[in-house]
Amino acid sequence: MRFKRGVAVTAIALTSVLSVVGCAKDSASSNNSSGGQNGAAGCQTVDKPPAASGQASTSEVATDVDASSLKVGLAFDIGGRGDASFNDSAAAGLDEAIAQLGVKKENTKELTATDQESEDSKQTRLRQLAREGHNPVISVGFAYSEATKVIAGEFPNTQFAVVDGFVEGAPENVTFLGFAEHEGSFLVGVIAALESESCTIGFVGGVNVPLIQKFQAGFEQGVKAVAPDATVNSRYITEAGDLTGFTDAPKGQVTAKGLIDQGADVVYHAAGASGKGVFAAAHEAGIKAIGVDSDQYNQPTVAEYKDVIISSMLKRVDVAVFDYIAAVAAGDLANLPQVFDLKVNGIGYSTSGDMLSDETVDWVEAYKQQIINGEITVSDTPTTS
Repeated sequence: MRFKRGVAVTAIALTSVLSVVGCAKDSASSNNSSGGQNGAAGCQTVDKPPAASGQASTSEVATDVDASSLKVGLAFDIGGRGDASFNDSAAAGLDEAIAQLGVKKENTKELTATDQESEDSKQTRLRQLAREGHNPVISVGFAYSEATKVIAGEFPNTQFAVVDGFVEGAPENVTFLGFAEHEGSFLVGVIAALESESCTIGFVGGVNVPLIQKFQAGFEQGVKAVAPDATVNSRYITEAGDLTGFTDAPKGQVTAKGLIDQGADVVYHAAGASGKGVFAAAHEAGIKAIGVDSDQYNQPTVAEYKDVIISSMLKRVDVAVFDYIAAVAAGDLANLPQVFDLKVNGIGYSTSGDMLSDETVDWVEAYKQQIINGEITVSDTPTTS
């Protein structure tokens, strides 16, 4: 099996035509259109950024390997395969490894976490996969960090990975797969600012933890980069310690409705399966929504709300899982990216459904290249609580 996952390496040539998009441009250019279709006024955007040139790099992971001898174990976070978000993206990476690297489906096993489970339960799940000979064992979600540290110590000849994992003193057979979520969230913040008519924008986080705060931070910065006077209101479904914020669609709907009642006409969520409720609230109110992790416009479990999903922040867990499996098969984990960011196509945004204008995409691409070039540094810490 031979497959090469690449990133397009292109110089970006963008149009220079300035036009009114969503929030009003400055008064000199908006006499006939002081806002969106509802005529909202008072929120101005900066000048369109200049066309940026540069190159995206690629990871150095060898993806032309034969992984047919691997038995891959995948431990999902709560929600599991079918959450239309984080877990589904991980599942897509395994599916791609089956299709392109020769991993045999019958040699894979998937197990899923339950709400509010103990550390013992996580350890039992990982221990089961390792005892059954699965190698590597991939855990999806930061909640597996401590459990993986323990079980990896029991099975030193098994390779373990944790998506979003972090813990001090982990054994050498543990790889943490981290992402620059704030960079991708900046890009969809640009989209939100350009697509908003009221210039009031909402963010719904699943659980108030540092990982999800990265999404909030980048999103708020992206909105403000384009529309400094825009209002961004952020809310969390649950506080740290209560992970049901990732699996409670009704609470997601209530949380999003609260933001809509405050005037938000674009809402971005980083709430896992609870995002279905965010989409439901947006659909009911007739406003726009932005998904997360997977391309949610194309996810069947939220298909009834696809008419409001204008984009999704793509956290390419599929790329990280695929690259990790390839690296294990090649016996070379050293060349995995330290962080899956915009430079290695580990983060992005979707344009499915043609919901975004060419003008909006041009703006986003300009900002994207500036981040890749190091001209913009995106914060991973919110400036608001």
